[in-house]
Amino acid sequence: MSAYTKCKRLLIYVAIPLALFCIPGLVSGQNQVMGQVDFQGATKLEKSSGVWIDGQYVGYLKELKGSKKILLLPGEHEVSVRQSGYNDFSQKVIVEPGQTQLVRVTMQKASGATAPKVSATLKMNIEPSRAAVFIDDGFLGHAGELGGTFHSMAISPGKHRIKVELPGYRTFETEVNLLAGQKSEIKTELVKGSIEQAGPLIKEPQNVNDTPSH
Repeated sequence: MSAYTKCKRLLIYVAIPLALFCIPGLVSGQNQVMGQVDFQGATKLEKSSGVWIDGQYVGYLKELKGSKKILLLPGEHEVSVRQSGYNDFSQKVIVEPGQTQLVRVTMQKASGATAPKVSATLKMNIEPSRAAVFIDDGFLGHAGELGGTFHSMAISPGKHRIKVELPGYRTFETEVNLLAGQKSEIKTELVKGSIEQAGPLIKEPQNVNDTPSH
């Protein structure tokens, strides 16, 4: 074996452990670039409210932890929390590298919010359950709180447009025409797609005046 071959092998053996040793440091360094935003809600109402960051829906408040925790680039970000029948909660946060910001959310009932005097019942059975549900272009809630065995919502009779959206999935759209006292169910599984296929509602939703009961 030539001296050149011995030297080459030595460099390879030394380089591999050095590279392995450096990887944790690199990963740690990357985490220090991002800042974390945690959310706290006192009641079930806040915990089930939808969260938008810089105009983009990210999920409902209670789930935004663990594998779904919010990591953002340093700088100023706009946080909006929405719930049907309540005023939007909005707050600007300054994210620092490697630091965690806590946003305490308190929802206030909208002054003009009223429940329909005559209603029909609509149940949602949607996957993923964290998807945002809109009725007549107004944010209603996430699918998980509007379906299942013990959940449904009361809406006014008549024709309504229903949209279900979640970043990374194609928008589901349908229309219902309900009679007073009628019970109906919408069941679907969203099809995966591109973030670019997200509809405008998931970025700039309107408020729903009627307060649904579910």
